[in-house]
Amino acid sequence: MTIFFLVLLAYLLGSISFAVVASWIFKLPDPRTYGSKNPGATNVLRSGKKGAAILTLLGDAGKGWLAVVMAQAFVLSWGLTGEAVAFVAIAVFLGHLFPVFLRFQGGKGVATAVGVLLGLNLWLGLLAIATWLLVAMIWRVSSLSALVSAILAPVYAVIFLGSNVASLAVLIMSLLLIWRHKANIGNLIAGKEGKIGKS
Repeated sequence: MTIFFLVLLAYLLGSISFAVVASWIFKLPDPRTYGSKNPGATNVLRSGKKGAAILTLLGDAGKGWLAVVMAQAFVLSWGLTGEAVAFVAIAVFLGHLFPVFLRFQGGKGVATAVGVLLGLNLWLGLLAIATWLLVAMIWRVSSLSALVSAILAPVYAVIFLGSNVASLAVLIMSLLLIWRHKANIGNLIAGKEGKIGKS
Protein backbone atom coordinates (compact mmCIF):
# COMPACT_ATOMS: atom_id res chain seq x y z
CA MET A 1 0.00 0.00 0.00
CA THR A 2 2.87 2.37 0.79
CA ILE A 3 4.50 1.80 -2.60
CA PHE A 4 1.12 2.27 -4.30
CA PHE A 5 0.70 5.62 -2.52
CA LEU A 6 4.15 6.81 -3.60
CA VAL A 7 3.62 5.69 -7.19
CA LEU A 8 0.20 7.38 -7.36
CA LEU A 9 1.58 10.59 -5.88
CA ALA A 10 4.47 10.54 -8.37
CA TYR A 11 2.09 10.01 -11.28
CA LEU A 12 -0.11 12.93 -10.20
CA LEU A 13 2.94 15.14 -9.77
CA GLY A 14 4.13 14.14 -13.23
CA SER A 15 0.71 14.98 -14.64
CA ILE A 16 1.20 18.67 -13.87
CA SER A 17 2.09 20.27 -17.21
CA PHE A 18 4.35 23.24 -16.61
CA ALA A 19 4.08 24.14 -20.29
CA VAL A 20 0.40 24.84 -19.74
CA VAL A 21 1.05 26.50 -16.37
CA ALA A 22 3.80 28.75 -17.76
CA SER A 23 1.68 29.66 -20.78
CA TRP A 24 -1.16 30.66 -18.47
CA ILE A 25 1.17 32.77 -16.30
CA PHE A 26 2.68 34.53 -19.34
CA LYS A 27 -0.73 34.82 -21.03
CA LEU A 28 0.35 32.77 -24.03
CA PRO A 29 -1.75 30.46 -26.20
CA ASP A 30 -2.09 26.86 -25.10
CA PRO A 31 1.13 25.14 -26.31
CA ARG A 32 -1.02 22.32 -27.67
CA THR A 33 -2.45 24.71 -30.28
CA TYR A 34 0.70 25.84 -32.15
CA GLY A 35 4.07 24.63 -33.37
CA SER A 36 4.57 20.94 -32.69
CA LYS A 37 1.52 21.03 -30.37
CA ASN A 38 3.70 19.40 -27.75
CA PRO A 39 3.35 20.75 -24.19
CA GLY A 40 7.08 21.05 -23.61
CA ALA A 41 9.78 23.68 -23.22
CA THR A 42 10.99 23.57 -26.84
CA ASN A 43 7.52 24.27 -28.20
CA VAL A 44 6.85 26.99 -25.62
CA LEU A 45 10.08 28.62 -26.81
CA ARG A 46 8.45 28.97 -30.23
CA SER A 47 6.08 31.52 -28.65
CA GLY A 48 9.06 33.87 -28.35
CA LYS A 49 8.84 34.03 -24.55
CA LYS A 50 12.11 32.63 -23.22
CA GLY A 51 10.94 33.13 -19.64
CA ALA A 52 7.98 30.83 -20.22
CA ALA A 53 10.21 28.22 -21.81
CA ILE A 54 12.66 28.37 -18.90
CA LEU A 55 9.83 28.02 -16.37
CA THR A 56 8.51 25.04 -18.31
CA LEU A 57 11.94 23.42 -18.42
CA LEU A 58 12.64 23.94 -14.72
CA GLY A 59 9.16 22.87 -13.67
CA ASP A 60 9.09 19.68 -15.73
CA ALA A 61 12.61 18.74 -14.66
CA GLY A 62 11.90 19.73 -11.07
CA LYS A 63 8.93 17.42 -10.69
CA GLY A 64 10.99 14.47 -11.88
CA TRP A 65 13.78 15.32 -9.46
CA LEU A 66 11.40 15.94 -6.55
CA ALA A 67 9.56 12.65 -6.99
CA VAL A 68 12.77 10.62 -6.94
CA VAL A 69 14.33 12.52 -4.02
CA MET A 70 11.16 12.17 -1.95
CA ALA A 71 11.00 8.45 -2.73
CA GLN A 72 14.63 8.01 -1.69
CA ALA A 73 13.87 9.71 1.64
CA PHE A 74 10.83 7.54 2.29
CA VAL A 75 12.62 4.32 1.34
CA LEU A 76 14.75 4.56 4.47
CA SER A 77 12.11 5.80 6.89
CA TRP A 78 9.40 3.41 5.69
CA GLY A 79 11.63 0.38 5.30
CA LEU A 80 11.10 0.03 1.54
CA THR A 81 13.51 -1.42 -1.01
CA GLY A 82 15.28 0.43 -3.81
CA GLU A 83 12.68 -0.91 -6.21
CA ALA A 84 10.23 1.66 -4.85
CA VAL A 85 12.45 4.47 -6.14
CA ALA A 86 12.53 2.87 -9.59
CA PHE A 87 8.74 2.55 -9.62
CA VAL A 88 8.37 6.20 -8.62
CA ALA A 89 10.83 7.28 -11.33
CA ILE A 90 8.79 5.53 -13.99
CA ALA A 91 5.49 6.78 -12.53
CA VAL A 92 6.42 10.48 -12.59
CA PHE A 93 7.70 10.05 -16.14
CA LEU A 94 4.49 8.32 -17.24
CA GLY A 95 2.54 11.10 -15.56
CA HIS A 96 4.22 13.60 -17.86
CA LEU A 97 3.65 11.47 -20.96
CA PHE A 98 0.05 10.59 -20.11
CA PRO A 99 -1.23 13.25 -17.68
CA VAL A 100 -4.65 12.69 -16.20
CA PHE A 101 -5.17 16.47 -16.13
CA LEU A 102 -4.71 16.78 -19.92
CA ARG A 103 -6.77 13.77 -20.99
CA PHE A 104 -3.60 11.65 -21.13
CA GLN A 105 -2.08 13.80 -23.92
CA GLY A 106 1.22 14.98 -22.50
CA GLY A 107 4.72 15.94 -23.52
CA LYS A 108 7.61 13.87 -24.75
CA GLY A 109 9.33 13.65 -21.39
CA VAL A 110 12.82 15.02 -22.02
CA ALA A 111 12.96 17.54 -19.14
CA THR A 112 11.19 15.21 -16.71
CA ALA A 113 13.57 12.39 -17.61
CA VAL A 114 16.53 14.69 -16.92
CA GLY A 115 15.05 15.56 -13.54
CA VAL A 116 14.67 11.87 -12.73
CA LEU A 117 18.28 11.20 -13.73
CA LEU A 118 19.52 14.06 -11.54
CA GLY A 119 17.53 12.62 -8.65
CA LEU A 120 18.97 9.14 -9.15
CA ASN A 121 22.55 10.35 -9.46
CA LEU A 122 23.85 13.89 -9.94
CA TRP A 123 26.65 12.89 -12.32
CA LEU A 124 24.28 10.72 -14.35
CA GLY A 125 21.97 13.68 -14.85
CA LEU A 126 24.75 16.12 -15.61
CA LEU A 127 26.27 13.79 -18.22
CA ALA A 128 22.88 13.43 -19.91
CA ILE A 129 22.50 17.23 -19.95
CA ALA A 130 26.02 17.64 -21.35
CA THR A 131 25.19 15.17 -24.11
CA TRP A 132 22.01 17.08 -24.98
CA LEU A 133 23.86 20.41 -25.03
CA LEU A 134 26.72 19.10 -27.15
CA VAL A 135 24.40 17.70 -29.83
CA ALA A 136 22.24 20.83 -29.69
CA MET A 137 25.23 23.14 -30.18
CA ILE A 138 26.38 21.18 -33.21
CA TRP A 139 23.06 20.55 -35.00
CA ARG A 140 20.57 22.86 -33.19
CA VAL A 141 17.84 20.22 -33.33
CA SER A 142 16.13 19.53 -30.01
CA SER A 143 14.69 16.15 -30.98
CA LEU A 144 18.06 14.86 -32.18
CA SER A 145 19.65 15.97 -28.91
CA ALA A 146 16.94 14.18 -26.96
CA LEU A 147 17.29 10.98 -28.98
CA VAL A 148 21.07 10.81 -28.62
CA SER A 149 20.78 11.46 -24.88
CA ALA A 150 18.07 8.80 -24.56
CA ILE A 151 20.23 6.24 -26.36
CA LEU A 152 23.23 6.94 -24.13
CA ALA A 153 21.38 7.39 -20.82
CA PRO A 154 21.08 3.64 -20.07
CA VAL A 155 24.82 3.28 -20.65
CA TYR A 156 25.50 6.16 -18.28
CA ALA A 157 23.11 4.60 -15.76
CA VAL A 158 25.01 1.32 -15.67
CA ILE A 159 28.26 3.25 -15.14
CA PHE A 160 26.94 5.34 -12.23
CA LEU A 161 24.22 3.10 -10.78
CA GLY A 162 25.36 -0.38 -11.71
CA SER A 163 23.26 -3.13 -13.26
CA ASN A 164 20.19 -2.87 -11.05
CA VAL A 165 16.50 -1.98 -11.07
CA ALA A 166 17.26 1.76 -11.22
CA SER A 167 19.22 1.27 -14.44
CA LEU A 168 16.34 -0.79 -15.78
CA ALA A 169 14.00 2.11 -15.02
CA VAL A 170 16.29 4.43 -17.00
CA LEU A 171 16.23 1.99 -19.92
CA ILE A 172 12.41 1.89 -19.86
CA MET A 173 12.22 5.69 -19.81
CA SER A 174 14.68 5.92 -22.69
CA LEU A 175 12.67 3.50 -24.81
CA LEU A 176 9.46 5.43 -24.07
CA LEU A 177 11.15 8.72 -24.90
CA ILE A 178 12.39 7.36 -28.23
CA TRP A 179 8.89 6.04 -28.98
CA ARG A 180 7.39 9.45 -28.21
CA HIS A 181 9.78 10.95 -30.76
CA LYS A 182 8.73 8.63 -33.61
CA ALA A 183 7.27 11.51 -35.62
CA ASN A 184 10.46 13.52 -35.07
CA ILE A 185 12.53 10.58 -36.28
CA GLY A 186 10.55 10.61 -39.50
CA ASN A 187 11.12 14.35 -39.88
CA LEU A 188 14.83 13.94 -39.19
CA ILE A 189 15.13 11.31 -41.89
CA ALA A 190 13.23 13.56 -44.30
CA GLY A 191 15.29 16.61 -43.31
CA LYS A 192 12.21 18.50 -42.16
CA GLU A 193 12.82 18.77 -38.41
CA GLY A 194 12.74 22.33 -37.07
CA LYS A 195 15.66 24.10 -35.45
CA ILE A 196 15.81 25.22 -31.81
CA GLY A 197 14.29 28.65 -31.31
CA LYS A 198 12.54 28.74 -34.66
CA SER A 199 9.10 30.31 -34.26
